[in-house]
Amino acid sequence: MSSLPQRLVSLVPSTTESLCALGAQSRLVGCTNWCTHPEDALHGIARIGGTKNPKREAIARLEPDLVLSNAEENREEDLDWLRARVPVLVQSPCTVLAAAAALEELGAVLGCGDEAAPFVAAIAQQLAAPPIASRTRAFYAIWKKPWMSINATTYIHDVLRLAGFDNLCAEEGARYPEVDVATIANRRPEVVLLPDEPWVFDEAQRQALAQSRVFGEARVVLCSGRDFCWHGVHAAKGLARARQLAAGSAPEDS
Repeated sequence: MSSLPQRLVSLVPSTTESLCALGAQSRLVGCTNWCTHPEDALHGIARIGGTKNPKREAIARLEPDLVLSNAEENREEDLDWLRARVPVLVQSPCTVLAAAAALEELGAVLGCGDEAAPFVAAIAQQLAAPPIASRTRAFYAIWKKPWMSINATTYIHDVLRLAGFDNLCAEEGARYPEVDVATIANRRPEVVLLPDEPWVFDEAQRQALAQSRVFGEARVVLCSGRDFCWHGVHAAKGLARARQLAAGSAPEDS
């Protein structure tokens, strides 16, 4: 790419957040309906559909000189269609270490390396922290009807591991396995983590599960899905907040 991209379309909510944090929001001409942070910076930005069903013709009409995507969040057929027309950068980190490298790459591509450096350093500092000896057996739910979780090949798993949780579905064959409540209960979880995305677990659901004791004696805890599944700049604070949660303290709002 001979010059820095000036018309950006983001198909990834966490990447949209990163673009804004790196000072590139003035170059953002389109993003998905699920791009919500930072809210104030996204007013007036063209919405081009969802991550799984982007409006491809609408994206092309925006004449982007770079589309930012993720192989897991975006469909290959959509990326192929876009690649035939515009430059596409695909970043799909499955570990926090890979997320740091991807953020460094994004900064370089955008000409925002200096702005990315503090976030990359903050992630590196988290990775350099001593391993957590006291582990917590955890069931992390991403969906309820049916119940679904994550295995060891996912970014969420790596955040859980680094935070001090032992993922009870790590050995499942599917990346996002359907699970039986009784099976999870038999694995004796100490905590059940209920994030607010992609399924929106809320306090009423938490209380109902806690009172029903379908997961045995496990604590049932609401948590931020962004802390566990958003890479980019959010990883700099997401991992720290996940560590706080594993330690039994409420993460500070930020």
